[in-house]
Amino acid sequence: MVTSEWRDGGDQHRLGNFRYFDIVVAFYVTVQLASNFVAAGKVANLNGWAWGQDFLGAIGLDSFKFGAGILVFPFGYIFADVLTEVYGYAGARRAVWIGFSTQLLMALIAWMVLVFPPDSQWNGQAEWQTVFGSTPRLVAASLVAFWAGELVNSVVLSRMKILTQGRWLWTRTIGSTIVGQFVDSLLFYPLAFWGDPLWSPEQIVTVLLNNFMLKVGVEVLATPLTYFVVGWLKKNERYDAYDYHVSYNPFHVRFEKQDPPST
Repeated sequence: MVTSEWRDGGDQHRLGNFRYFDIVVAFYVTVQLASNFVAAGKVANLNGWAWGQDFLGAIGLDSFKFGAGILVFPFGYIFADVLTEVYGYAGARRAVWIGFSTQLLMALIAWMVLVFPPDSQWNGQAEWQTVFGSTPRLVAASLVAFWAGELVNSVVLSRMKILTQGRWLWTRTIGSTIVGQFVDSLLFYPLAFWGDPLWSPEQIVTVLLNNFMLKVGVEVLATPLTYFVVGWLKKNERYDAYDYHVSYNPFHVRFEKQDPPST
């Protein structure tokens, strides 16, 4: 377990000098892009499986609805927690902007591909539309919720690290996820589906709350893995950021090396 000891492997005030930052960001961005391929608009239900029916019956529920994107999306917050904990808010903020830009680019590429008329002998247009097609409203809601939720998550974790003096990692990974995921869900579902005839207000609220609980649950279950990855990165990067003087301006993307905690 890594303590709050300051680690600084020399003049590493530029992100390019870190050995693993770009690798962690690559995983982070991949998770964000993949979450768009598993249909955030699809509503799944545990009662579709026999074991799910048995489980729900045992706890007195008939169904448990959730967005299918829950299978991938929570891991983005786990990577964001790792980035903030090891490299600080400035490093995580840069990763969020990279993720935002790549998601926007992916949406534009998908739109360009779909807008071309298909050949008369090719019958896959409907399937491609189902997988890659998104309305402008859905894309906008996803980007706004992602940007706000991820930055709030990183700010909360960064400030909690100062307050706890680097102790009790689990409190800030779970605590920041609770706040960040709530902001994300509270923005995404109303912005994307409110007023849609296929989504009743009750269904929006149900899916929002169920998704929120599942996302937080994934973070809790992943806590041992988060501890391992954070400890390994701090040891190998010889860096452990404490954001005493960082700018929390979300539009300030320059990386700022942080001072060690005072003793």
